[in-house]
Amino acid sequence: MRSLTFLSKMMIFGILLSTLPVIFIGAFSYVTSSNEIQKNVNAGQMKLIMQINSNVEQKLTTVNHTLNQVINSSVLKRAMNQQLTVNEFMIYDDLRNEIRNMQSFDTKLEDVILINDKHNWMIKNSGLYAFGQYAYHDELANLIQLPESASWVLNPSSWFYTEEATGTAACSYSISLVKRLPAAGLEKYGLALANIPTCSLQDLLETEEDHYSNIMILDDQYRILLHHDQSLIGKPVQESGLTIGQLTESSGQFTEMINQENYSITYYRSDLNDWIYLSATSIASITKESNKIGAYTLYVCLFMLMLSMLLAWIISRRMYSPIQLLLNQMGERLTDIQKRKTNEFQAIGERVTHLFQSKSQLEREVSQHIHQVRTFFFMKAFQGSIKQSEIPEKLIQFGYGTQLEEWRTMAAITLQIDFLDNSRYSKDDLELLLFAVHNIVEELIPSDRRLTPVIMDQTIVTIIGSTESESVEFHQTAFALTEHLQQQIINILNVQVSIGISLPFSSVTTIAIAYREGLEALKHRMKLGEGIIIQYANVNAGKHYLNLNYPAHVENELMDAIKLAEKDNSKELLKSFLQAVFAAELSPQEYQIPLARLLNNLLIVMQESGVSLNQIHPMKGSLLEELLGLHTATEIEDWFWTQVVYPMIKIFKDRQAAQYQNISEKIIDLVQHHYDTDLTLEECASRLHYNANYLSSVFRKETHYSFSEYLSMYRFQMAKKWLADSEIPIKDIASKLRYNNPQNFIRSFRKQEGTTPGQYREKKRSG
Repeated sequence: MRSLTFLSKMMIFGILLSTLPVIFIGAFSYVTSSNEIQKNVNAGQMKLIMQINSNVEQKLTTVNHTLNQVINSSVLKRAMNQQLTVNEFMIYDDLRNEIRNMQSFDTKLEDVILINDKHNWMIKNSGLYAFGQYAYHDELANLIQLPESASWVLNPSSWFYTEEATGTAACSYSISLVKRLPAAGLEKYGLALANIPTCSLQDLLETEEDHYSNIMILDDQYRILLHHDQSLIGKPVQESGLTIGQLTESSGQFTEMINQENYSITYYRSDLNDWIYLSATSIASITKESNKIGAYTLYVCLFMLMLSMLLAWIISRRMYSPIQLLLNQMGERLTDIQKRKTNEFQAIGERVTHLFQSKSQLEREVSQHIHQVRTFFFMKAFQGSIKQSEIPEKLIQFGYGTQLEEWRTMAAITLQIDFLDNSRYSKDDLELLLFAVHNIVEELIPSDRRLTPVIMDQTIVTIIGSTESESVEFHQTAFALTEHLQQQIINILNVQVSIGISLPFSSVTTIAIAYREGLEALKHRMKLGEGIIIQYANVNAGKHYLNLNYPAHVENELMDAIKLAEKDNSKELLKSFLQAVFAAELSPQEYQIPLARLLNNLLIVMQESGVSLNQIHPMKGSLLEELLGLHTATEIEDWFWTQVVYPMIKIFKDRQAAQYQNISEKIIDLVQHHYDTDLTLEECASRLHYNANYLSSVFRKETHYSFSEYLSMYRFQMAKKWLADSEIPIKDIASKLRYNNPQNFIRSFRKQEGTTPGQYREKKRSG
């Protein structure tokens, strides 16, 4: 029986893969939609009434706060102790100003009333009245007898409306904040009332997304305070068809029959004034929406089934077309492949096997460069310029995965050459001697017990490791190893070296600390003399190097983010920097050192960028004194952000566009004048006095190319110009463009232009 082609298999698999999930999802959606929509609507209603509660209470709190300011004002306290007549115009005018300040759009206050029953006066919007002659004297006097000093009460608006507009109140009821006066006295003989018309709060209940629910607010007596039906305001909640038997908890949901229709009731009782915020949702409306969703789901599933089957057929054909093309180019026929009882991929695999024969040659070329990259990585890691989280990942990439798994204890070894008076070498031979000692270290210490040694600042440093977890045994092993190493260097080169050994550590993320400990140990040659082997534990009581908690790489990223005016990134980097500083166990005085260092570096960046201190700190005292006067981490973070970092960001933001263009133009000018040298981004940064990472970000934003891409493009332009207009040999062109050999240039040119340099030159001449 002839086997199916790969095209047929893909089509069958694609149809099954697309059809079965659609059928399952459609059926599942149809069955669960009703329950899920009910649950989501209930959750949404609870969020809605909580939002309405927050909005209403925000306004009530604002009214309460502003009324408290009036009550506690010296004007009102003086007025409460005397009678007010037309002769006391100044006091009356001051009280009216206090009241007028409360009546704003935000508070929605319509009238603020001050009453003094003892001295028989009342002040409101329309003027000063004799309280005993006011039409609603008895009703308002009864409010003085309220048990609470401050209460929210629903009252008819006619009690408060101005005499000039009696009977024309837009709302029948007002929600009044009633405060008995005087506030500090035992005898209460006055009132302060802040009145909010109920209809002015009605817009808080209107929600566009909730068209099938009724929202209402009840007071602590279960009277309706707010409702979309204005005629129900002030009436018991039972008149809306709802019973109060289940409104006993602080919040909840239940189902109730209202006007022969089932409703889902969601309510929340406020802690501020015991009001109840309530939503009544029609279950029939919810079910109707659910049925619509079910119908839509069915139609969509049918459409998706047809579409997925069509796409499976089309995509299978498209995916198979490259395979068919390869088979045609190789001269293979599908029938012949089926006769051999094999498949298309096996036939293609047989033909392309020879393409992988050059793998070993490519690996040799890569290995020539990986040593330099690895050395550069270790130098940055020892200097603390690499994030700690990246170090294990990089070590695995460089082939140290086995050491990371097996090593339990590690230490840094630092070697420095001692030039004695009777030595046959001089300091002019230092570079050659360091290279020789470096090679001896690589030869004498097995590769499975060390990382790659590097030369840094006339010091050879490496990390040794062991599977031993006991520190005493590791100390003995490390000392024996370094003693043997020192003796062999003397025997081979007749050179005396001193060796420092760091404290043992278990995580490669701390190799920068270990490197500093090794250097610190070597400093004791001043007392102990040359040719020593000293462990850091012997000079620092077994404690790790203390002054290595400064996160320099985070600081560099922060400086770049500030120059790029990246507000959010700068804030996160500042937070990360301070977290790294405060993570160390230091005394309060020692924390001042990295903080002062950060402030100093920020001011240096500011000064180098042409920003004056007065622009971010005008006419104020010393920034350092302000910083040293702070006491908590939160205060320090907030101070750095508000007083230094964010003001700098705003300045860089204002001049960013022009600065970016100017910097990019300078980089392009350097490329055009020095493209035939070993020009690097770091060299450009040094010439322009900027950070290399900052220049890279600015250049990419302005040109949409990286520095290396732009340099390569410009060199290729010059190469094509020389090939077309000059007789310069191809090998000389390759040398001018900094290629190590002409073959690399030819390969790059062919990849870029689709032809060799020689063919390109002939084509230009013949054209």
